[in-house]
Amino acid sequence: MTENLIDIRQLKKYYPVTGGVMRRHLADVKAVDGVDLAIRKGECLGLVGESGCGKTTLGKTILRLHGATSGRIYFAQKPERIEEIETGLASGDTRVRSKARSQLRGIDLASARGRTLLAMRPRIQIVFQDPTNSLDPRMLVKDIVGEPLVAQKLVKAADLPARVQELLSIVGLTRDHLMRYPHEFSGGQRQRIAIARALATNPEFVLMDEPTSALDVSVQAQILNLLKRLQHEFHLTYLFVTHHLLVVKYISNRIAVMYLGKICELGPTPEIFDRPLHPYTRALLSAIPVPDPESKQQKIILSGDVPNPIDPPAGCRFHPRCSYAKEICRTAEPPLERVAGTERTVACHRWREI
Repeated sequence: MTENLIDIRQLKKYYPVTGGVMRRHLADVKAVDGVDLAIRKGECLGLVGESGCGKTTLGKTILRLHGATSGRIYFAQKPERIEEIETGLASGDTRVRSKARSQLRGIDLASARGRTLLAMRPRIQIVFQDPTNSLDPRMLVKDIVGEPLVAQKLVKAADLPARVQELLSIVGLTRDHLMRYPHEFSGGQRQRIAIARALATNPEFVLMDEPTSALDVSVQAQILNLLKRLQHEFHLTYLFVTHHLLVVKYISNRIAVMYLGKICELGPTPEIFDRPLHPYTRALLSAIPVPDPESKQQKIILSGDVPNPIDPPAGCRFHPRCSYAKEICRTAEPPLERVAGTERTVACHRWREI
């Protein structure tokens, strides 16, 4: 099997809700709630779902832009070592659990601090959704792209201009762009600058947070082709967060579907599109517009609204909107289980009936 670059275990990210004069803790917004997810080395994993489902929060928690409430994020570790630590953490022996917690230091992104976290930073990068807001309007392009190199002390001062020019050429820009400000570029060019900045530290993992959603359709295609080429040339691993299902179909090897803070289905891209197993995945795919006025495709209209993440439903979180829901769906949370004979996993009590 392909080695995992990132292995996430029971990751949670809660945002506290406070109120009153004393700002007392009243509740929590459960943006990410007990996610288990493995990202394979060299793949592009697409993460899709409705707005507010927690997909961007999950990505930023992996990068430690947000601190995790609990859980583990193993980065570039052997499966045997991960399982040894997980077994120790689940042990009933206090000494075994203590030893397992000590083994987490230095390999768990969720709990990394100080120099340990600083050493991991060059290996994980991000390309934000809107290049207009993610680039400092007061900085020249040469300084924007060169800033990670300076901050991480990765090149000597004398070699910095040549390295910045090399990074720009990789993404299709020239030395004529070095002395310009972000507002002098088009949206597609600004996103190329953001990609060059992300590549500056030679990362292994890049979070793509809807990198094409703010661009015109023709420019989207250019950026997607650029990302695929860079992934191949530099052996990058992507987590591609988006709500555009056709984009994720084009660029992703596997797709993870997220609903209200949890992963509800995961599998190879062709299999997800050919035969979705979870009712929510089926509804998402049915909403893809078909450029044929005579098409007979049936759209699945979900009833009700997305539940409040402060007080999510008991049992399956999708059951209030699911036409297949039965009593067990209202009382028992379905585990994310593997479908026999496939690489797919699904969290649904009734997927066999769909």
